[in-house]
Amino acid sequence: MSKTSKAWQKEHFDDEYVKEAKRLGYRSRACFKLLELQEKDRLVHLGGTVVDLGSAPGGWSQVAVEVVGDHGRVIASDILPMDSLAGVDFVEGDFTEDAVFEKILAVINNSPVDLVISDMAPNMSGMAAVDQPKSMYLVELALDMAKSVLKPGGNYAVKVFQGEGFDQYLAECRKTFKTVLIRKPKSSRARSKEVYIVGKGFKAH
Repeated sequence: MSKTSKAWQKEHFDDEYVKEAKRLGYRSRACFKLLELQEKDRLVHLGGTVVDLGSAPGGWSQVAVEVVGDHGRVIASDILPMDSLAGVDFVEGDFTEDAVFEKILAVINNSPVDLVISDMAPNMSGMAAVDQPKSMYLVELALDMAKSVLKPGGNYAVKVFQGEGFDQYLAECRKTFKTVLIRKPKSSRARSKEVYIVGKGFKAH
């Protein structure tokens, strides 16, 4: 094992959010990011419908199911398999492909969607010139999905890496939602360039 992976492992297991996620039975430390966004921005209410893009291993879906309760719905999708979760309809596949996109729409089945969330990131190579365009491509597609399925006034929360393309994306979000906020949750590692863009009040055309 390389020095870097040893250091990462140590940081990971010493991490208070990793420990807390284990204690609470959450699938990942990422749960705390969505919990904080929900607490601050009230993204979805009991009985709501949520679409979770890039959902594996299921941390955000777990939080979403808790918030929407028995009468709500969570539709999740990822290119990777995800262990089933009570109350979550999972579509496996690459949502950037038309067939998978159509499958997700079929599962939504015209239900008014209150919230689209995405904690997706591409496989990182460590080269910004490669990783940043890949990551911007994913968040642009997530926004397209949100525009296709959100009800008027619906909300959106997406992980975005700051870098080339970020300002244009933020401008596009501002055209799409009445209120747009940039959040850096406490559980987001300080050195990470990730931030979360929260869009509230979808301006349906």
